Amino acid sequence: MTPTTTSTRPSPSFPLEGNDATGLRGRWNRLAGAFTRLVPHDLLALATRVAIAAIFFLSGRTKVEGFLTLTDSAYELFRTEYKLPFVPPELAAHLAAYAEHLFPVLLVLGIFTRLSALALLGMTLVIQVFVYPDAWPTHLSWAALLLYLVGRGGGALSVDRLLRIA
Repeated sequence: MTPTTTSTRPSPSFPLEGNDATGLRGRWNRLAGAFTRLVPHDLLALATRVAIAAIFFLSGRTKVEGFLTLTDSAYELFRTEYKLPFVPPELAAHLAAYAEHLFPVLLVLGIFTRLSALALLGMTLVIQVFVYPDAWPTHLSWAALLLYLVGRGGGALSVDRLLRIA
């Protein structure tokens, strides 16, 4: 007969039992549990959707006049500074302007959240690789926000949830 061993390590669930419940670890875990209840996924998802949407939407607004009429400076930007391989500058300017308006609006509303976040993640990758490779700290923060939305979805405060497609 082999003796059974029990682990002295606490399980990651709350509340902790034994001495750990009153020690430093127990206090820390109770505090972490309180933060988890205070900032639930649904609130975090909404804040993330609005934050990343604002970045892309405001960038899109710099490329247009009125209702999606591209400016001459937008075309020039794609001809000179952005210079994407395999995509003509005129087409790239239109695609970027449309994407920077459409996907942020979808994100704020929480419509097709995962797909919209994935599209903006792809755009972030293109910007990182072909346009501003030295701006990786900024792009990494964008990617983290977008990956959170791709992985966890838009939360309860989204049209996705109302349509039951989350």
